[in-house]
Amino acid sequence: MPGTGKRPGHWYIMKEPTVLRPTTQRLAVLVAVFVQIGATFLPQLGLGDPIGDRSDSVRTLITPSGWAFAIWGPLFLGSAVFAIWQVLPRQRTNRLLNTIAWPAAIALAAQGVWATYTQFANLTAISAVIILASLTGLLVCLRRLSEQAWLSGAERWFGALVLSALAAWLTAASIVNISATLVYYGIGGGFEYPLAAAAMVAIGGVIASLAVVRSRGNPWYALVFCWALLAIYFRGGQEASSIAYACMFSGVLVLLALVLGLSQSGNRKHWLGF
Repeated sequence: MPGTGKRPGHWYIMKEPTVLRPTTQRLAVLVAVFVQIGATFLPQLGLGDPIGDRSDSVRTLITPSGWAFAIWGPLFLGSAVFAIWQVLPRQRTNRLLNTIAWPAAIALAAQGVWATYTQFANLTAISAVIILASLTGLLVCLRRLSEQAWLSGAERWFGALVLSALAAWLTAASIVNISATLVYYGIGGGFEYPLAAAAMVAIGGVIASLAVVRSRGNPWYALVFCWALLAIYFRGGQEASSIAYACMFSGVLVLLALVLGLSQSGNRKHWLGF
């Protein structure tokens, strides 16, 4: 903007005003991660049943292989790192965090609420609503991360990577939860409906590929979603060819979206830093 000071005719760069993140926002993310991780330990305290047992009781053709759930270890670790990083004094004026912290807190806390509810009540319609609420918060974060002009190294590795991976896993988990909910109520979605289950996987693949395109080729989202597809392929895909084909179709769509997005140097720089 033109200056109005002592040197007329010169241009001055106006700095954006500093935004001070409220303490409640920073603490909310910490509490949310405590709820997210802590809720999974309730069965060890004699409260509720393990989520794995609940999932097995309403297993469908698109329930992933058990080994896929090992991803929760890195996801929980990443969530804890994100929560600790964003609460550091130097991040009090981080404008990006100011836009994503609240939806992230809601999403992370909702995961803990989902775990608590599921361990007591199984994969009902309410569990599906909770997991979709968590996914919505993560997708809001994903959109705002994608719209950011640039990401610092810390924002990229402590924020974008973690939240993108969670968004991808929750996208797949939402599809599985909905399928399991149908089985719980005896509506369908079980082994006797392989084409319906395959259609859900294919629709999920279309949604995920669009998310990758709209997020400028986000590699973390794409790779984690493909991890979920691989786990579905090696379980349900071995029992029904339609599931196998749906997994391959979805995987190809997501990988094409990834290649298309990262073919642009600006997108590679945004997500990978080079």
